[in-house]
Amino acid sequence: MTSSASPHLLTLLSAVGAILILATVIGQALKRRIAPDGSNPVIENLNARILAWWGMVALLGIAFLAGRAGVIILFAFCSFAALREFLTLTARRRADHWGLAAGFFVILPLQYWLIWSNWYGLYSIFIPVYAFLLLPILAALRGGPENFLVRAAETQWALMIAVFCISHVPALMMLEIPGYAGRNVLLIAFLVFVVQLSDVLQYVWGKLFGRHRIAPVLSPSKTWEGFVGGVASATLVGAALWWMTPFTPLQAGGLSLIITLLGFGSGLVMSAIKRDRGVKDWGHLIAGHGGYIDRLDSVIFSAPVFFHLVRFFWSTT
Repeated sequence: MTSSASPHLLTLLSAVGAILILATVIGQALKRRIAPDGSNPVIENLNARILAWWGMVALLGIAFLAGRAGVIILFAFCSFAALREFLTLTARRRADHWGLAAGFFVILPLQYWLIWSNWYGLYSIFIPVYAFLLLPILAALRGGPENFLVRAAETQWALMIAVFCISHVPALMMLEIPGYAGRNVLLIAFLVFVVQLSDVLQYVWGKLFGRHRIAPVLSPSKTWEGFVGGVASATLVGAALWWMTPFTPLQAGGLSLIITLLGFGSGLVMSAIKRDRGVKDWGHLIAGHGGYIDRLDSVIFSAPVFFHLVRFFWSTT
C-alpha cells in the first residue's frame, strides 16, 4: 500500500477500533450487571459477536496494510471457505465430483489470477459464461440424470455467489482512477464498512423501533423500521466518508444508498437459501457470527455493482 493511502486507512481503522473498544466496555458492563453467570443468551451473543469483530477487523487491517497481494489472498481464502459452506448444504452425487474439483481447484484460483493480472475482459465473464457452460458438461459426462438441473444450478450459483461476486472486492484494487493512484484499498474499506454498518444499524433500529416485519418467514428480525433507519443512517455515514474516496459527498451518499439497498436484498436472498436448506447459519467457523457467508452475505450483491459503477464513471481502465 502506498503512503498516500496509509493516513486515511489508519484513521478509519482507528475509528473502528475506538467503536469496538466502546462496544466491548458496554458488553462487559452489561454482563457484570445483568448476568455475571452467563445466563443471559442475548448478552452472551452480543459479547461473542464483538469478540469476533475484533478478529475480523484485525484480519482485514493486516490485509489492507499488506496491499494488493494481501487483499487478493484474503478474499481468495474467503471465497474458498464460502464455496465449501454453500456446497456442503447441497445434494451431491458421484457424477458431480469432477465439477466440484474444477470449481475449487481450477475455476476459483483462475478467477483470482485473472484479477491479479487485471484481465477485466475475461474475469468479468469467466464464471457466468465459461464456467456456467463447463460445469453441466462435466456432470453430464459422468452420467446420472437424477435431479440434474437442480444439481447443476446449485453448483453454478455456488460459484456465482462465493467466487464471482466476492472476487469483485479485490478487483477494486485494479481500477485506475485519475488522482487516486495507490489508494484503491480505501474503496474496499469504504464498501465493506458502509455495507456492514448498514447491517448493524438495521438490527439496532429494528430492536428499538421495529414493529412491521418485512419477510417474517425468511428473516423474522428484519423490520421496515429497521430497514429504513439502518439504510438512511449508513447512507449518511457513507456520505461523511467521501474524503477517503474519489467521490463528492453527494456521490458517496448515492453510492452508499445503492450498496446498502443491495446489501439488504443480498442478505434476504441468503436467508431464503438457508431456510430452503433448513439451517439457521451457513456454518460455525466464526464464533457468534455463523459462517463466512453469514458475514459476507450483504457484500455479495453489492460488490460487483459497486465495482462496475466505479469502473464506468470514475476509472479510465
